[in-house]
Amino acid sequence: MADDGVVAVYNNNAITDATKKNQIPFSIKVGMAQILRGGTVFEVTTAEQAKIAEEAGASAIVILEPPPFQGAVTRMADPSVIKEIKRAVLIPVMAKARVGHFVEAQILETTGVDYIDESEVLSPADEDHHINKHNFRVPFVCGCRGLGTALMRVREGAALIRIEGDVSGSGNIAETVRNVRSVMGDMRILTNMDDDEVFSFAKKIFAPYDLVAQTKQLGRLPVVHFAAGGIVTPADAALMMQLGCDGVFVGSEIFSSPDPYKSTRAIVQAVRHYNDPLVLVEASCGLVDAMAGLDLSENRDEQYETEGIY
Repeated sequence: MADDGVVAVYNNNAITDATKKNQIPFSIKVGMAQILRGGTVFEVTTAEQAKIAEEAGASAIVILEPPPFQGAVTRMADPSVIKEIKRAVLIPVMAKARVGHFVEAQILETTGVDYIDESEVLSPADEDHHINKHNFRVPFVCGCRGLGTALMRVREGAALIRIEGDVSGSGNIAETVRNVRSVMGDMRILTNMDDDEVFSFAKKIFAPYDLVAQTKQLGRLPVVHFAAGGIVTPADAALMMQLGCDGVFVGSEIFSSPDPYKSTRAIVQAVRHYNDPLVLVEASCGLVDAMAGLDLSENRDEQYETEGIY
């Protein structure tokens, strides 16, 4: 194959990319991300939370720094906190960088994190450009809400895609379900297309043709894709897996429950055994109190009443 295209590899199927001197080939980064497939990634803010997630069976953790007050600019976590958490756990560690802030990504790479999450949850640093992730040795995680955006992020070098919904911590999973169904539905449509139709479809979703063609060939995204947003119960996590995701991200609000270990362990078990109703029943038992504070906000309820949904 030629060496001047984009690399995307999944289960030994590949299209190539240009490899720069001293850079890890994209195919290796994708393989590193595949290690997380079938797992649960928990957002944490402290070493204590990281240890709980590790003991519960998390496949990785992602470090974030809570804003000092509502509406404050959110940035990458303090490198000293990242180093402390890395010393506390043995599982892979992710850290968030602002969209387009390649210097934050450089700092995070130097701290030795295993993955960098170019996160839309943080305040964007660049409203027009994302980080060129091929310039880094560490794999990147990026978010999307549709198939076109997912493939654009892969073109930029994302090795793991996060299909996200409501990330406000409200516990509302509806938007995540909608976006996951949209991505999975578009892939099913693409798989059944004639080759002649792929050009128009790529144009319609504003995605690179070669990656659209590869997605059609594979019948799935060329990298692993997780769900994120509103996932707070074992049933939520199992739903995402049954809809076709490779894993889930869970927000740090899970650690606000009366028994954080029980809550995190239940979600880990649900992801691992998402097709086993007996395991899901056991994982869901006794979690009502733990999830009591993770309901929809009153403002959202009032919005639905205004719209006549109730």
